[in-house]
Amino acid sequence: MAKRFVIYGLLGWTMEILWTGLGSLLKGNLMLSSFTYLWMFPIYGLAVFLEPVHDEIDNLPWYLRGGIWVIIILSLEYLTGWILMSFLGRCPWDYRQVTPYHLQGLIRLDYIPAWFLAGLVFEKIHRTLDKLVL
Repeated sequence: MAKRFVIYGLLGWTMEILWTGLGSLLKGNLMLSSFTYLWMFPIYGLAVFLEPVHDEIDNLPWYLRGGIWVIIILSLEYLTGWILMSFLGRCPWDYRQVTPYHLQGLIRLDYIPAWFLAGLVFEKIHRTLDKLVL
């Protein structure tokens, strides 16, 4: 489980760096500036605890599974943001100045399609990790 925690943490960091770099490009930043937070490593690593959920919903159609992942991911993003805000006095990510489609600055509702896809990609990663000897 510890190895998978590290794998998910590193993959999450990589995904976030690529996502924010692409966002920079779309804003005209040819340097493709990217960023993440150290806090994100353990948050993404928590995906290891979602593997049993994937095992349970694997027989559902892809569009239902994607919807389930959206609910789970947004809930976890809100919860971890709220926990960080409680302990740090603020959340490292704050969407209030970025989009009107946010909930208390902790989650972005316009990211629903991205989280839908991310959940389905997570399933493929989980299946691949199950095939590997770790």
